[in-house]
Amino acid sequence: MMFPPDTPALRQRRMRRLAATLRLFAELGYDEGAGGHITVRDPERPDCFWINPFGMYFGHVKVSDLLLVGADGQVLGGKGRINPAGFVIHSAVHAARPDVICAVHTHSLYGRAFSTLGRLLDPITQDACAFYGDHTVFDDYTGVVLEEEEGKRIASALGSGKAAILRNHGLLTVGGSVEEAAWWFVAMERSCQVQLTAEAAGKPVLIDHEDAERTRDVIGSPGIGRFNFKPLYEGVLRRHPDLLD
Repeated sequence: MMFPPDTPALRQRRMRRLAATLRLFAELGYDEGAGGHITVRDPERPDCFWINPFGMYFGHVKVSDLLLVGADGQVLGGKGRINPAGFVIHSAVHAARPDVICAVHTHSLYGRAFSTLGRLLDPITQDACAFYGDHTVFDDYTGVVLEEEEGKRIASALGSGKAAILRNHGLLTVGGSVEEAAWWFVAMERSCQVQLTAEAAGKPVLIDHEDAERTRDVIGSPGIGRFNFKPLYEGVLRRHPDLLD
């Protein structure tokens, strides 16, 4: 098996950004009790991923708290339990999408509210265009995701896109890095908030199809996702230097 160059450094980079994302999401109010999970694929063992411990407050998670989970759901590194629903969803997504390094799903306020509509985001702002033609709706809520087949159906609904709206549940975003997946979640949550607000005030004007596609190709690119996350990451590190422990 060929490993990426300097695998330990790459693992550390991914784990640091995962812990920082959890701290950031706590600040933004995206955590809800014990719900919510973020995973990042291990660079040496790509069938395994790192995840936040079940029941631990996002705002307290350090790099040393993260758990390494195998394809069978067993904790291979770290101490703690994993969220059963989190494993079902994330294991299916990582298995179906080898390009996905990180997957994010939390019970954010506006994402949950918008998910009840069972529809896609409209291209009503420049920022929302990042998801134009690149997200889906999983329109089949059947309860808490605890069955393997349910996870596979979510992964299938996601397809090759960067995000999915899970009807009556919330948002799921993915990316080729922690930075991308985390930024897409922040951007999608805010786009849900903007659309709900705009539609409460009136009928939003949609951006034309061609213009929406051109805008998506610019602000919806992986590089822009990584770049937009950079100042958020730097801010979290300054506010929470202990997360690197």
